[in-house]
Amino acid sequence: METTKIPARADVAAADKWAISDLFASDEDWRAALAAAKEYAPRAASYRGRLGESGETLLAFLKLDDEISLAFDALVHYAQRKSDEDTRAAAYQEMVGQATRLAVELQSACAFETPELLAIPDETLARFYEDAPALENYRLAIDRVRRRRAHVLGEKEEALLAAAGEMAQCPDEIFSMLNDADLTFPDAVDGEGEKHPVTHGTFVPLMQSYDRALRKSAFHSVYSVYGRFRNTAAATLSAQMKSLLFFANARQYSSTLEAALDGTEVPAGVYHSLIEGVRAGLAPMHRYVSLRRRALGLDRLHMYDLYVPIVDGVEMRFTFDEAKEIALKALAPLGEDYLAILREGFANGWIDVYENEGKRSGAYSAGARVHPYVLLNFKGTLDDVFTLVHEMGHAVHSYLSNKTQPTAYQDYVIFVAEVASTCNEALLMEYLLSVTADKKQRAYLVNHFLEQFRATFYRQTMFAEFELQMNEMTQRGEGTTAEALCARYKALNEAYFGPDMVIDDEIALEWARIPHFYYDYYVYQYATGYAAAIALSRRILREGAGAVRDYLGFLSGGCSKDPIALLRGAGVDMAGPAPVADAVALFDELIGEMESLLS
Repeated sequence: METTKIPARADVAAADKWAISDLFASDEDWRAALAAAKEYAPRAASYRGRLGESGETLLAFLKLDDEISLAFDALVHYAQRKSDEDTRAAAYQEMVGQATRLAVELQSACAFETPELLAIPDETLARFYEDAPALENYRLAIDRVRRRRAHVLGEKEEALLAAAGEMAQCPDEIFSMLNDADLTFPDAVDGEGEKHPVTHGTFVPLMQSYDRALRKSAFHSVYSVYGRFRNTAAATLSAQMKSLLFFANARQYSSTLEAALDGTEVPAGVYHSLIEGVRAGLAPMHRYVSLRRRALGLDRLHMYDLYVPIVDGVEMRFTFDEAKEIALKALAPLGEDYLAILREGFANGWIDVYENEGKRSGAYSAGARVHPYVLLNFKGTLDDVFTLVHEMGHAVHSYLSNKTQPTAYQDYVIFVAEVASTCNEALLMEYLLSVTADKKQRAYLVNHFLEQFRATFYRQTMFAEFELQMNEMTQRGEGTTAEALCARYKALNEAYFGPDMVIDDEIALEWARIPHFYYDYYVYQYATGYAAAIALSRRILREGAGAVRDYLGFLSGGCSKDPIALLRGAGVDMAGPAPVADAVALFDELIGEMESLLS
């Protein structure tokens, strides 16, 4: 009988742990490096008031900034990775705190950088580039600061905005305390009268149950509670919108959308184009809803029927060695250079594989300069195989950017962060479908693909449209009351899900439980990243070597160009309508196959 006992960290095989010693050989070495790093603050502060004196001085400061970045990369990654190995260990929590405190001290010491860079006259800066040719390596980084000159205020005003930053975090903190700490939900009751506890963690599994009475009960349990706190939730979200508007106005942006996207150099038109493209492609979504209703044998489909699998009786299990082998086969279209990096990661301690007592839950990839670190909690499910290729997509992206780009341009922006990981998932799905002959197993895989589209492409775009509407209502001075928000949200659900879905009154409250609405125009990037990844994977499979070359160039780009230009170099133009339209077309094609498989 298979044991379910979770091992202690010390009992996990070394081959299944990441190579933390590649950062520091011991905690003592880390503490010595932290002590040495404390010298950086006075060294950086010594440049205050001097960045405009000569090209050599500016170059020396920017080189010091690179040195600080590399030193702190190792310090922060070691402390955070050790803390994640066992979240109960107070010593590593304290190490994370020490590194964070020193980082804040350094940020304060370097606060003069932006205003001093802005104060240098254009003709003076041009002379600096002539006098110190190596300064040319930093031209893009300098230009990125200076292009936002119209939105940077005077020193006193900037200090005031910085001081208001902590206050601006209050809506998110209030939501988190209400949502995570204070709200409790009544038990759900199944068709046999048995009670089931409802929490944030159990809600989705309950909604996936084949017992419809249980799904309905869990649905009403959650939204009955949010209904009681609807006015508090609306006031908290309204405060978030007003805070964003305050900062956008203070920095002289025309809208909160422009302010949010300017930091990542993404034109606001990309956001609008996504919504327009998905709106134009709602017919396949309505078709999928109809298919789901028929597959479940229901006269009417309710919102609590949205998560239950429509293909049951399929269980796919894998060892970690099998998962790695599948990953190598699935990602073979990316070429031998890509596979060599994967093999290096598999063999040389990039991955912490299995759960142990106290280990952080979930999965992530952390792009340390020495090499990426990937945290998994591998259980052997199909989802775990997808998680492996997803996180290794992030890892290879970080590895290539760190290896290829100078320090100043190694970190890629969030707009492209999910592209590499999702492209890997798409290639894995295409591979699994190509080697699966069993009709029921193929239907299971196709439905997995369809659910990715529904949850990542359509649902996140609906969220993005709602977030835009809230911000526009606030800018126009309209009240974002619970009634107004519920009306907007219910109308969006009606549009996105179509006539075969019963839009239950409770779903109008869903906005009250979504933390992403406090992330300042974050969610749209899930949908754009998904569309870009689908387009890239299809091009790679269709065109081969040329497409792979372009894609590896994108993965190696860091932030050496703006994200739209980087993706355009890989053959995907996110400023145009094609990637979204092509994703819609693939979704429709998959629905057709699913209809055939289920007929």
